Amino acid sequence: MDRPGFTASLVAGGVAGVCVDLILFPLDTIKTRLQSPQGFNKAGGFRGIYAGVPSTAIGSFPNAAAFFITYEYVKWFLHSDSSPYLMPVKHMLAASAGEVVACLIRVPSEVVKQRAQVSASSGTFHIFSNILYQEGIQGLYRGYKSTVLREIPFSLVQFPLWESLKALWSWRQDHVVDSWQSAVCGAFAGRFQHCQWERPLCPARGLADAGAVRIICRCPPSNGSHQPGRFHLSRCL
Repeated sequence: MDRPGFTASLVAGGVAGVCVDLILFPLDTIKTRLQSPQGFNKAGGFRGIYAGVPSTAIGSFPNAAAFFITYEYVKWFLHSDSSPYLMPVKHMLAASAGEVVACLIRVPSEVVKQRAQVSASSGTFHIFSNILYQEGIQGLYRGYKSTVLREIPFSLVQFPLWESLKALWSWRQDHVVDSWQSAVCGAFAGRFQHCQWERPLCPARGLADAGAVRIICRCPPSNGSHQPGRFHLSRCL
């Protein structure tokens, strides 16, 4: 397996990330406001649906670039002539490493973006400054661990499936897949993992990133015993 190109991974991943985030940004804003505890209209309704877009524009390129650079290099590093049945495991490890690195950029960008989406009257820079002043650097990384733990299982499903679909299509047509074919495989893999895993967790994640909730924790019953599997959202004061 050839050593992956640093420039190609950086530019291709970064440009793809920016295009997707900017195109879908209004839908993300509406989703975040629908999840807001203050209600859709009070959170801004359909006004200022591009509130917080500077944060996304600044963070999208390095976030996506960091993921794909890490993903490609870990795949290359782990490549060997071992059984092809182990390839999905390598793709899982590469995707997990990519998520850990990318979230170092993604989480601060998401925190600022989602707070701007539910407070359209405040500018992105003003919100960023307030977070640093009131909460310090740790405020920008609110929910980092939970985000990484959320993203890794999705990547464990999506990227091995994406790579397997590309390999199958390449085998069927006897040549490497074209760009549009890779996109179709990626769309199917992304849709599959979203339907199976991501949709139930999106509301809690959005509230946590926006600062509406502080922690997701287990609810102890009134008799003092501990019943696993019951959770509640603790609102930030």
